[in-house]
Amino acid sequence: MDLLTLFLLAVGLSMDAFAVSVCKGLAMPHIRIRNVVIVGLWFGGFQALMPLLGYFLGSQFQKQITAIDHWIAFVLLALIGGNMIRESFSKEEDSCPDASLGIKTMFLMAVATSIDALAVGITFAFLQVNIISAVSFIGVITFILSCIGVKVGNVFGDKYESKAELAGGVILVLLGLKILLEHLGIL
Repeated sequence: MDLLTLFLLAVGLSMDAFAVSVCKGLAMPHIRIRNVVIVGLWFGGFQALMPLLGYFLGSQFQKQITAIDHWIAFVLLALIGGNMIRESFSKEEDSCPDASLGIKTMFLMAVATSIDALAVGITFAFLQVNIISAVSFIGVITFILSCIGVKVGNVFGDKYESKAELAGGVILVLLGLKILLEHLGIL
């Protein structure tokens, strides 16, 4: 997987964390660097951990499904991305989380925003990926974007939350399509 593709994947995966970070920033009357770093570490850490776990899970089944691995990668990324796109157009009011940075609150939000990264990690098992570099890169990108999200939320409010989710979904769907077309020899 080339660096540009990995970067786009990392950005796409981090959009859920970015959206929640925007809400966190919105809920904070005054932000401190310590709080921004805490949010970034939780989200970046879980966005790195989950694809690693997914990679190890997927590696257990790699030999049995090598012939269809590109279809699995495409379907997983398309489903994750499609769900993000659908959620970005949802009329339901998402209640932004409160300003709490407690362990229970942050753990639940970090897991919730990184479930899609677990599925992407499974696809990594079928692709040519240096898993340590990939998960580190994803974690760092998510950390940075989560920190930015807190600041954006504090300054601009929740105006960008659904746009971030839409952009992340489109990126993931397009990456899934790219993997499929490359494997089929079309790209």
